[in-house]
Amino acid sequence: MFEKIKAYHFNLLPQLTNQEWQAYEDCLTVKKYAKGELIVKEGEICNYVYFVNSGLTRFYLDADGREVSLEFIGDNEYVSAYESFLTRMPACENLEALKETELMQLSFDDLQMLYHLYPAFQIIGRIVAEQLFICISRHSNALMLLTPEQRYQQLIANGSPLLQQVPQYMLASYIGVTPEHLSRIRKKIMKPVLVAVY
Repeated sequence: MFEKIKAYHFNLLPQLTNQEWQAYEDCLTVKKYAKGELIVKEGEICNYVYFVNSGLTRFYLDADGREVSLEFIGDNEYVSAYESFLTRMPACENLEALKETELMQLSFDDLQMLYHLYPAFQIIGRIVAEQLFICISRHSNALMLLTPEQRYQQLIANGSPLLQQVPQYMLASYIGVTPEHLSRIRKKIMKPVLVAVY
């Protein structure tokens, strides 16, 4: 069960020693979540950073009873309500398992201990934080700079697995439109081009 996360870390930092890896592995616990189960709940402090061993997760906000999807995180990626994790303040978003999901979790206290004892983990922590920031920044920029149709076409161009794995209403809120508007976008994109025959 540690193979994926071990490969991930040795790709980030090949010089990680067996002692350092063992210290990290000793801090990890495995947690399984059923489809629809909340991993982090709005209003609660996020005490863990998670590595997705298998499955799919979604960050979303509850805007007066309307769910707004912020990000989707799948296999071999880190996920956390990172602001809450760092500040020890209540999370403003929810993190949900969209299907049966297995996570490797590392607590805030254990991470601080690893930072203190093994400087290599400060480098890994920085890289993971940068990756989380880049992911959020790209989505934020897309919402500001691209039309909904362009955002959807970008998902298609990138071969995003979200197109097959995520319900349409979640995908719609992710690109910033209603499900009805997304349906119109999909029909427009899929509409065959009629070529005149002379």
